[in-house]
Amino acid sequence: MLWAALAWSGSWAQPVTVVDDRGVEVRLAQPPQRIVTLLPSLAETVCELGQCQRLVGVDRYTTWPPSLKDVPRVGGGLDPNIEQIVALQPDVVLMATSSRAAQRLSALGIAVVAVEPRTHADVQRVLLTLGQLLQVPDAQRIWRAIDAAVGAAAQALPPAARGARVYFEVNPGPYAAGERSFIGETLARLGARNIVPAAMGPFPKLNPEYVVRADPDVIMVGARSADALRQRPGWHTLRALRQGRLCVFSPQEWDVLVRPGPRMGEAARLMARCLAQTAPGGAASGGRP
Repeated sequence: MLWAALAWSGSWAQPVTVVDDRGVEVRLAQPPQRIVTLLPSLAETVCELGQCQRLVGVDRYTTWPPSLKDVPRVGGGLDPNIEQIVALQPDVVLMATSSRAAQRLSALGIAVVAVEPRTHADVQRVLLTLGQLLQVPDAQRIWRAIDAAVGAAAQALPPAARGARVYFEVNPGPYAAGERSFIGETLARLGARNIVPAAMGPFPKLNPEYVVRADPDVIMVGARSADALRQRPGWHTLRALRQGRLCVFSPQEWDVLVRPGPRMGEAARLMARCLAQTAPGGAASGGRP
């Protein structure tokens, strides 16, 4: 028994090395036991890997899983509280590559792993990278479950719900989820056609007139943005608004939809339900999906 414990301890103390999305090689003397995340999807991924207990700090927007509600908040990804992060003595900080905090934290001797999950392939890569960092075996199994859940949502969608031209508004910029984004890829698997082509990038800012000209069949939007849609010049003419083919998602549902992580299967089910209800003969009502 003692030999087994010593063997496990020795294995646990082995150095770990990962290469993040900046191309930076991050080396740690052992798998990190104290982790701070500055992106909600990264906290969700750590927990999906069964390692919630290692999180000592998360960003202010992290809401899931509920077991994290008492974990200290350290600001946002773009405006983290560096002093608070340092005080938590993390072994590593996980963040988006777009965060400006990486250089400051690295200068303070804190290891940083920066990633950018924008597509399904990115989400898979980030999951495997964190699995390697945390020394969690078979992280690929979790990805297979996510991918299968998206596929199941697509398979359950009735034929009449396929082929709709969709506008998915990420925020009131208006910024949209294009074909190249993880949201756009999920829509494509559901048989929807995105009005924002891949050439415009994953999450482009649109001229509101672009949407008027595109005249989508279905609009998907968060509850915080829905009321202002009809106030935009020309938008009252959109067929989706006139015919009630508008899906307004609650804040809780929105968090599921816009976070590129382990809940993408649930996001696919929410989008599929919207498409089914707004399809010809569906229960379109211009309200919640």
